[in-house]
Amino acid sequence: MFFNSLKPELIQQRKRVHDICRQFSRSPSKGNLKRLKLLFNQVGEGVFIEYGFHCDYGNKISIGDNVYININCTFLDGGYISIGNDCLIAPNVQLLTINHALSPTQRLKRESFIGDITIADNVWLGAGVIVLANIKIDSGAVVGAGSVVTQDIASNSLYLGNPAKKIRDL
Repeated sequence: MFFNSLKPELIQQRKRVHDICRQFSRSPSKGNLKRLKLLFNQVGEGVFIEYGFHCDYGNKISIGDNVYININCTFLDGGYISIGNDCLIAPNVQLLTINHALSPTQRLKRESFIGDITIADNVWLGAGVIVLANIKIDSGAVVGAGSVVTQDIASNSLYLGNPAKKIRDL
């Protein structure tokens, strides 16, 4: 699906959201956390987000109950991001729903491709994990630190590496 992030209304929305994210990072108070959570499509009970969180739009992010998002996480949410209940998101995790064309000629059109990211219940994404667009991570999965997720992840399994590969069942 094509996505033009250079539309004036999207630029304005990103600017407003980036300001809220920066304010939260400078002062991660309960009030600033509440303002940040108000950006999201849905936020469950017991969600905690550490400072350094960044997103582009917010309204395409849904977070279940009892989710912990550690420091310096980036959610590029041109597409939808859904995070289930009881998930652990370690420091420096990137959820990237936007991609660009491989063809240099097509990239000149300044259009992006978007694809959703779905993370089921009780998933742990280790430090520095990068999840690309059009990915589903099933319940109970663990993705080890520094891994790049380029394909769907099976439930109750451990994935590691770049690209992330299944190591074993859990």
